Amino acid sequence: MAVKSKILNKSERIFDLIKKAWENQLTNKIVSYTLVYVFIFSGLLSYLDRHNLISLGKLDELFANPLFAIEISFTLLLILELLSLIFVLHESVAKSVGKQFELLSLIFLRSGFKEFSHITHFNWSEMNEYVYHMFAYGFGALLIFVILGFTEKLRKHARLTETEDEQKEFIQVKKILSILLFISFLIVGFYDTKHLLQTGKYLHSFHSFYTVLIFSDIVIVLIALRYTLNYYKIFRYSAFVLATIFIRISLSLNTYSNVIIGVSTAFFVFLLTLSYNYFIKEAETE
Repeated sequence: MAVKSKILNKSERIFDLIKKAWENQLTNKIVSYTLVYVFIFSGLLSYLDRHNLISLGKLDELFANPLFAIEISFTLLLILELLSLIFVLHESVAKSVGKQFELLSLIFLRSGFKEFSHITHFNWSEMNEYVYHMFAYGFGALLIFVILGFTEKLRKHARLTETEDEQKEFIQVKKILSILLFISFLIVGFYDTKHLLQTGKYLHSFHSFYTVLIFSDIVIVLIALRYTLNYYKIFRYSAFVLATIFIRISLSLNTYSNVIIGVSTAFFVFLLTLSYNYFIKEAETE
């Protein structure tokens, strides 16, 4: 038990240091300025490349698109949001899933901008399909934004464990998983960057990392069984993981199926939160 406690405490200190470094005000300023500079610099490179004033080698194809600066800036924003998701994993499962829906809505907006980048001539017969996709992604993001807002209003903190010691231990275990996810994030980012520089193509390993995230959520559900067998709590926890799986599935589908499943999953979580609050309240009054 002493060894186990030592490992948990040491891991918690490491996680807290990383999280503190990521969430401090200086880091936020650096990230904000970096996104602005990347957008301006990418736009400038795109202009110079398209006018044959410079050559970017294998990256020429990417920067030949005048709107690539928007795409790369939003991609970096999504990567940073994904990193933030790792640092809320140790908190409530509801907050973690809520963060995932925030990420999904930003992915939809990014996809809308990407569809706009395909438009070369403002001729309805040539651009109508892209415009339809932009509307689908835009309204999908808006619906998730609205549903998530109502869900957040309903959300109540429901502690899974029975005692303070068990709660502390459960959080420490989730922090260890967060550290492992952070390491995985860095490894994936390294290989993606290396592949981009070598081939001029981005692997979009975000989807692969999301799969790793799903497995970590399932591990947390299995660990949760050690602390409670309460049906309502286990069902809620498991349903949130199912929602995560639905989000991952939606990311691999075409535009309309992607939006439909994404919005439906957000509504699923809203109904789950609403019904859980009702049944828990009824159970407490009995």
